Amino acid sequence: MHHICSRSLGRFAVACLLLLTLSILPAGHATAATAFDCTGFTCIDVSFTGGDGLTLHGTVIGPPAPHTRTPGIVLVAGAGAGPRTEYQSEARAFAAAGITTLVYDKRTTGYSFAHRDISLLAGDALGAVETLRRTPGVRADQVGLWGFSEGAWAAPLAASRSRGVAFLITLGASGFSPLRSQTWSLATTLRHRGATGSLAATIAGPTARLLGETGAFPEADFDPLPALRALRIPVLALWGQHDVQVPPAESAALLRNTLTASPSVTIRFLRGGAHNGRSTTDGFDRLGTPPYSGAPRGAFVPGYFDTMTDWVQHIAAGSPPVSSADAPPHQTILSVDPGRGRWISARMQLTVLSALILGFAGYLLWSLTDRRSRATRTRSRLARTLACSGLVSVFATVLYVVSILAFDAQTVGPIVAARPLIWLGLQVLALLTTALLAATAIATARAHAGSLLRHRIALSILLLVGCLWLAWATTWGLPSV
Repeated sequence: MHHICSRSLGRFAVACLLLLTLSILPAGHATAATAFDCTGFTCIDVSFTGGDGLTLHGTVIGPPAPHTRTPGIVLVAGAGAGPRTEYQSEARAFAAAGITTLVYDKRTTGYSFAHRDISLLAGDALGAVETLRRTPGVRADQVGLWGFSEGAWAAPLAASRSRGVAFLITLGASGFSPLRSQTWSLATTLRHRGATGSLAATIAGPTARLLGETGAFPEADFDPLPALRALRIPVLALWGQHDVQVPPAESAALLRNTLTASPSVTIRFLRGGAHNGRSTTDGFDRLGTPPYSGAPRGAFVPGYFDTMTDWVQHIAAGSPPVSSADAPPHQTILSVDPGRGRWISARMQLTVLSALILGFAGYLLWSLTDRRSRATRTRSRLARTLACSGLVSVFATVLYVVSILAFDAQTVGPIVAARPLIWLGLQVLALLTTALLAATAIATARAHAGSLLRHRIALSILLLVGCLWLAWATTWGLPSV
C-alpha cells in the first residue's frame, strides 16, 4: 500500500511539472488530414477489431491489375497520431510490387501522450493481420508485418503471439527500452546543437528514473528482446545511416544476437537515410513533418522500397535469403542505462525534493514571521538568501530537465559556452547557493553564544537542508563542467 501511495504521489508531482511546462510551450498548428491516395491501385476500405475490442479503420490497397494469390503486409505506425495517409508511400510501393497492403488509422482511444500500451498496439496489428489474411486474393500463409519506430516494438510482439504472421520488416527499431532510446536521442540532439557536459547525463540518469518510475513516461521499461527471441520467421531490419531517434549500431547488434531462432535475418543500413527512411545529410535536416500537414520532406533514399519489396517477394517464393548484415555506421554516443542505484530512485528523489522544499520554504516562512530573527539582520538576510536560492534552484532545475525529456528537447533553448543558456544559468545559481551555504555556516559558527536557542535550531536545520541540497545538486550534475 505504501508503495502504491508513493508512486501515485510521485506521478501526481511529475504530472504537475509536465502540465506547467506544457503551458509555456508554443501551441502546435492543427492540420486537416488528406484522403488516402488510391490513384492507379485497387482499394477497399475495411474495419476490424483491435486489441481491446475497439473498432479500427483502414485501407487495403492492391496491385493496379487484378491479381490472385498475392503476399500481404500490414503496416504498423510509429509514435504519434499515425493516420493511414502518413504511410501511403510505403503502401503504394508494396502494392506496386504485387504485395497487397493493409494500412490503418492508429487508435486514439487508449493511446495518448500520457498513456501508451505496446501490448495493446500489438493486438491492433494482429486484428489487421487476420483481416488481411481473410481478404480475397491474398495468400493467408504469406501475410507479414512492417513496423516503424514505435511500431517496430509492437510488430515483433504481435508476430511472437501468432503463427499467422509469416515475416517481419522493421524500420528504425530500437533494441532498448523506450526510455533508454529517448535519452540517447536527446543526448545526440544536444551534441548536434553544440551542447556538451553534464546535462545529457542528468537526463539519462536521475531525470529518466524520476519519469520512468513514477509512470510519467509511458512504457518506459518495455523490453523488446523477449518478443524478438521468440520469433521463428524471416526478419528484415532496416535503419537509416543517420538515424538519430534510436541507436542504430547498438540496436542492430542486439537484434542480430537475439534473433537466433529466426531462419533468415537480414540487416541493412540505408545510405544517407534518416530514422524514417528519408534522405538526410545528418539525421536532422529535410525531415519535415507528417505529409498531411503539407510540409516539404526529403525524398526516400534510393533502394529503400526495392530492398523491402524484393525481400518480401523472395520470402513469398519460398527462397528466403541467407542471413547477412551490413557494417553498421559509426555511432558517436552510446546509449546509457538509467541505472538501478537507490539514491537516484524516484522514491528517494521525491523524498529528497520534498525535504528540500519543506526545509527551504519553512525557514523562509519562519524567518519572515519571527520578529527577533529580523533583528539579527546580517545573519538572517544571508540565511534567507540561501533558502531562496536553494528553493529556486530545486524548482527550476527539475522543471527544466524534465521538460527536455518530456517534450523532446523543445525547451533546450540557445547554446552558450557549449551549454544550453538555461542550464548554464542553473549551474551559476548552484555555485551561488553553494557559496551562500558556506557563508551561512561560517556566520553561524561565529555567532554569539547567547543567540536564542530557536534561532540556532532554525539555522542548524537550514544548514542540514543545505547539505542535502548539495548532495542532490551533485547528483543532478549542476556542479559538473
